[in-house]
Amino acid sequence: MEEVPIAKILYAISSFKRRGRPESLNTRAMIFSLILCKIEHIRFIKDLVNRLKSSAEFRLRCHFTGSDRVPSQAAYSRLFTKLQQSGILHEVIDITVDAAITEGFLKGESMAVDSSHVEAFDRNPKIDASKPAPSILPKEVEDSEEPAFLDAVSHVPQPAPKPEKPKRVKRGRVPKAEEAAWRAQVEAYEASLTHFEKEVAGMLSCSYEELIADMPTYPSVGAKGDPRGNGRVKYWYGYKLNLLVDCQSQYIVTGVNCSAHVNDQRPAIVLLKRLKERFPTLQPKYVLGDKGYDSEPVYQQVRDVGACSLIPLVHRTKLPDGVDKHLRPTCKQGHSYRYDSYDATRDTVKFVAPKECAACPFQADGCQKVIKKQVKEDVRRYTAPGRGSEKFHQLFKQRTAVERVFAYLKLYLELGTTRKLKRRAFVDMDLSCLTYNVCKLAIDKLNKRIREAKPAA
Repeated sequence: MEEVPIAKILYAISSFKRRGRPESLNTRAMIFSLILCKIEHIRFIKDLVNRLKSSAEFRLRCHFTGSDRVPSQAAYSRLFTKLQQSGILHEVIDITVDAAITEGFLKGESMAVDSSHVEAFDRNPKIDASKPAPSILPKEVEDSEEPAFLDAVSHVPQPAPKPEKPKRVKRGRVPKAEEAAWRAQVEAYEASLTHFEKEVAGMLSCSYEELIADMPTYPSVGAKGDPRGNGRVKYWYGYKLNLLVDCQSQYIVTGVNCSAHVNDQRPAIVLLKRLKERFPTLQPKYVLGDKGYDSEPVYQQVRDVGACSLIPLVHRTKLPDGVDKHLRPTCKQGHSYRYDSYDATRDTVKFVAPKECAACPFQADGCQKVIKKQVKEDVRRYTAPGRGSEKFHQLFKQRTAVERVFAYLKLYLELGTTRKLKRRAFVDMDLSCLTYNVCKLAIDKLNKRIREAKPAA
């Protein structure tokens, strides 16, 4: 618990009031108990309160004193609301990352990005869409034939309708007489879209604060295909947790929560912008991702961070002539050129002729021995190291670090399904990530002391 910056949390959620009765709850111990309940696999607040009442040893571990009364479930509910409104847990996670960088545990040479599903505690409203909505009027008023003074839903504020996407009934070019009106409709529709409703490339020019303000945070239906390629699709109702993890130390560098329907590429751009803005001392060489991040805007954002992308290709169209499945150039006989090196000064990748060309009949017929390409010509096609090379294969194995982090969070820190409603579910996810980073930092410091004590002994 010494690694938790508790003073920062208390300052953010404390309300300095001169009037009213004094605070009688030990807020510091309540925060420690929320972290310990993640480690002890206590999922419900009711079970946490019962554990505090029945176990004096657990109360001491949570730093409750003998004179402190056990908080109620309502007190913990108010604490969750304060944590959600302040947003302090994200800053506290950043502080633990800074501590890991200072101690030398986090180098940041290779980082992996990935997302995972988190089921919501809310009920999917589409399940009850076919059922009639329950009446909010008293039974005697509902059975009466006299008209009510006020409508049952008249007090509910209705959201402003958004412009619908303009559609044309007729095919072909827009006539000149209708072109101005059509252009006005299209511009009005595009102006009404948020950053997460526009094209992914439009997010590159936005700042991190603008993207976070437009991030969808309500529970929704998400879909994810089976990575084994059997054609099955998993659906869930809830949220999506996106993490950027250091591959060597397996620290959570930064993370963001969003609705389940959001494409993985959009939170990846948000995470990379956060990395560049919050941790400028970290200079990653490689950013690893699965096929879901194979998009040109993601490659451009990775280059903006100063790293190289290691992402497998997704062939959405037929391959062009003269390249193989890894988009490497091929010779006249169809053999693939081998990736040789990357020149950081000129930003070029070098391919050399394959071994089969040593006895090729086209060797004297203008077949190139060396091919150099600039990465900026096509950031998706040319990567360093090149796809299909042994170095790319060995580096891409490090992407399993982010999969292990998600496994730790779900198996040991109660991240599989949140038990909180709406925005307070994000507090539950952030507590799991904070607990993971704090435990990892404490273990690394302990191992460092043991290593330093061995030579002295």
